[in-house]
Amino acid sequence: MSFPMALFITVLLLIGNGFFVGAEFALVSAKRHRVEKAVADGRRGAKAALAGMRELSLMLAGAQLGITLCTLGLGAISKPAISHELDPLLVKLGLPEALSYGIAFAVAMIVVVFLHMVLGEMAPKSWAIAHPERSAMLLTPPFRALVKTVRPLIWLLNKVSNALVRLCRVQPRDELTAVHNREQLTHLVEESERLGLINKTDSQLITRSLTEPQTPVAELQTPAADIVADLAEAGLDAVLALASEADRSRLLVRDGDRVLGSVHARDALVARTRGRSLTARDLARPVPELEATETVSGAIEQLRRRRASLALVRDGEGTLTGLVSLDDLLVRIMGPQTA
Repeated sequence: MSFPMALFITVLLLIGNGFFVGAEFALVSAKRHRVEKAVADGRRGAKAALAGMRELSLMLAGAQLGITLCTLGLGAISKPAISHELDPLLVKLGLPEALSYGIAFAVAMIVVVFLHMVLGEMAPKSWAIAHPERSAMLLTPPFRALVKTVRPLIWLLNKVSNALVRLCRVQPRDELTAVHNREQLTHLVEESERLGLINKTDSQLITRSLTEPQTPVAELQTPAADIVADLAEAGLDAVLALASEADRSRLLVRDGDRVLGSVHARDALVARTRGRSLTARDLARPVPELEATETVSGAIEQLRRRRASLALVRDGEGTLTGLVSLDDLLVRIMGPQTA
């Protein structure tokens, strides 16, 4: 093989090696939620990137196969070509043939290893890590097309490697898991505060936002005995008087033991200003009901979905145990830490 052809193949092998390295690190570094958003936005290559992340084990096996073949090609073609060209030049300089061959071999090895590491490994790896989602959407479509052509071989190699991993009592995964549980995140926050990366106030706020959403609403409810309620037939003046006396803007409306809903003092005031003759029953708005075991996060979601500010809390037998407000739930999560 001529030296120019060997150089041409060397360039192709370096590009190929860089391509496989870039695709490998792109799929590992890319954030799945960002790729899913790119799919929703219809960005080119996003679907292929997401599919590659779902078959990560297979894709990594394909990348390793490609890198190995390119590395073998550089060793089989590039190094001998450089050594073959360099050896006669060293002989002409007066070096003995045995010494010139050794020097030519060492120089060729150094050049090939340098090009392979810098151009074929480090540069594409750094680029993929710096732009993970962009590189994944750019490289994965052609990468997956190449993997499909040798899928049976890669599948076999992947099965063998997974079997070896299982012998070490480790369960192989097809997708990258980057999710931390609540305990791990709380520990990270504590360590960040200890190292001075965040202040105490921010640490408390983040910790509460991680832990408080799982608190049962039963711990935050106003007991049923302390609920301020109006009779269904109470007039506007009675509603406003009770709201002022209890220092509450919202009151429950009862018809005997049955809760009809809630009335806001503002609505009663507006109705009285307009000269309307209404009762608490007329102004009552529906109030959603929650189980005592419902979490704070679940309660907030239900109240927002129902566009309600209050919710009744009942136990497993349906008995009214208390009342919670959206404001109290949000304060529990986002409010200042109390001693």
